[in-house]
Amino acid sequence: MRSHDPLDLAKTLDPFDFRELAPFNDSAFCMYYGDSLESSDWELHPDTDELLMVLRGSVTVEILTATDRYRIPLTAGQFAIVPKGHWHRHIDIVEVVELFFTPGATVESTAVDPRLESTSAAVPSPMP
Repeated sequence: MRSHDPLDLAKTLDPFDFRELAPFNDSAFCMYYGDSLESSDWELHPDTDELLMVLRGSVTVEILTATDRYRIPLTAGQFAIVPKGHWHRHIDIVEVVELFFTPGATVESTAVDPRLESTSAAVPSPMP
């Protein structure tokens, strides 16, 4: 048994480094450090929800549904759950240290709007 300190580990990371913190069931809790980036690439998890929790700094999580776009600003201590099958990305990234848990598959896209790509396998449903 051991404890894990993501804020201490973040001091060793370059901007936009990702690191596994600890295994959990059949996956792992992970973290990343990011700063001064307008936006990340889009990603989608077709088979699982994703937990995104800000430990330091701030970020806005942009989530796409079939017809809408939601922007959720987060600061230290706040989190968002991205529902499975929804394209999402980070925008307005400022000195963020984020803990995340994504136990399933990940699909990535660099498109301006990944919903318009013919390779999109998931059909996002409306946000609850």
